[in-house]
Amino acid sequence: MHKIVGWDIGGAHVKAVLLDESQNAIHVQQMACSLWLGLGQLQIAMLAMLKSMQVESQQVRHAVTMTGELVDLFANRHEGVLTIAQFVSQLLGNQVLFYAIDSKINTPHFVTLNQVPEHAKMIASANWHASASLTAQIFPSALLVDIGSTTTDIIAIENGKVINQALTDAERMQQDTLVYTGVVRTPVMAVAQKLLLGATETNVAAEYFATMADVYRLTGELAEAVDMAETADGGPKTVLASARRLARMVGHDAEDKPLESWQQLAQACRVKQCHQIQSAINKQLRSNMTILGAGAGHFIVKAIAESLQHPYATLNSILPHQQEHLGVCLPAYAVAVLADKKGIA
Repeated sequence: MHKIVGWDIGGAHVKAVLLDESQNAIHVQQMACSLWLGLGQLQIAMLAMLKSMQVESQQVRHAVTMTGELVDLFANRHEGVLTIAQFVSQLLGNQVLFYAIDSKINTPHFVTLNQVPEHAKMIASANWHASASLTAQIFPSALLVDIGSTTTDIIAIENGKVINQALTDAERMQQDTLVYTGVVRTPVMAVAQKLLLGATETNVAAEYFATMADVYRLTGELAEAVDMAETADGGPKTVLASARRLARMVGHDAEDKPLESWQQLAQACRVKQCHQIQSAINKQLRSNMTILGAGAGHFIVKAIAESLQHPYATLNSILPHQQEHLGVCLPAYAVAVLADKKGIA
């Protein structure tokens, strides 16, 4: 038995990558999972994904990383890590290991279910470190920028090592290496308080009327494969419906102006988000680093690299033999490869 599945258990999505004996990704999948509604949501998603892989959980090894401990289903992160670890171990069988950061030497390692309680702090939200640790083995000098549906990870790599000193969410948010902005679930009101509508600056409503998914549907940049979250009003994910939601953010109905006006407003919102991410990137970027784009918002990373006139690459350009959407599920791929290389999964 040589196959291994890497899992990234998030609060809104579950991602999985199945590797073959040569560490090629033969199945890459992301599925929406509203974990805050209960562990039953996680069970439904994971069982469906195993079925899609056409494997029985006992037939393969499993390596797991997570961010789902953050959802308000749990009283705190420690409880969330323990609960998720116990749940997925029961669901998948006893061949499950969990990714943790070794805070002493800042390197990856894996622990068993019995070891989870003592390592819970370094298991919590460690998926970014798994991605960077693998990337460092392939690209020894880089700034990995992974823009997901909700957050952006900015990770500096030099001499084949992850050099970020901040390891926990709290530390990373203070140092701008974890930026709470993404291309799908982030509310528009969290990105901009004022926007240009035509030639007029207007205030933005502090209401959950629209998300950045609406913005990027209007710019035509959001891939349907990653557009999994519910819309703010529960309505459709069409361009017109997205325009209607975005118009509400500035006190209008979509019918008040032509579609081009709402597309221009979306571009203005895009600029605001790009500036926020670029400001954080500038704090970490060195001249010898290649900017590596990953995640659902990799197109934003590319745009920022171009504006900075800085070298840019993607995971698929480094690993061209892998599946097209591998970068969207980078942490899941990373834990699978790292565990398989160590021969401990």
